[in-house]
Amino acid sequence: MTNTFSGNNQISVVSTFSELVHSNFQDDMNAICWSRNLTGDFKEIVAKLHLKENITEVSIEDLLALQLSENGHLARENILKDMQLLTDFGASPSLNLLKSYERDDELDFISTDVYSFHVDRSPIGTDTFLCTYYGAASDILPNDQVEQKILIPEIREKLQALHDGTEAEFECFLEEYYFDLHYQPKADAKPVNLGLGHLWRLAVDHPTQQVLPCVHRAPVENNVYRLLLIC
Repeated sequence: MTNTFSGNNQISVVSTFSELVHSNFQDDMNAICWSRNLTGDFKEIVAKLHLKENITEVSIEDLLALQLSENGHLARENILKDMQLLTDFGASPSLNLLKSYERDDELDFISTDVYSFHVDRSPIGTDTFLCTYYGAASDILPNDQVEQKILIPEIREKLQALHDGTEAEFECFLEEYYFDLHYQPKADAKPVNLGLGHLWRLAVDHPTQQVLPCVHRAPVENNVYRLLLIC
């Protein structure tokens, strides 16, 4: 399959849901894309949903209650199909209408919110699935184009100044507050945007994972609501 993601060693492009969930991560490849051109008017769905909070979970019942045009109906069917596929696979998909995520501005030298390049961690063998139907889409970066923020000397020095304890306790402190999950892009880094309508599977940091976890970040929404399926 030829598309904008082909030729990228980090990404494997597949054409079915079965390939998406059953392909193995290996070597530098820690992101799998089920590449699709979805039909339907997802903007209509976003316009008719009600934002209750900055992040509002949309239930299947909420979706089914919408009075939609033919194109809106097509978009809804695509979302429901994705949710059913993931549920049947054993995942717990969540459809979110997003205005914005909470910002972490407590420390001026390191951010731990989802707008910072980061990896997901799980104590069990799992992966992150996501699809943006409308709005801005996430970015990913190859692991050799980033540096763990806690290894950058000036950042590590400032974190150590916040912590009063042994080196072993300091490492626990970094994990406890998720500092170790965040990464700084190198000067020549080239983020890959995940685009709209594609269903992605990203490698997560957990004990049985055979590859490095996928470094990614949430996009800045720029006052446009985002419709995101994630689990």
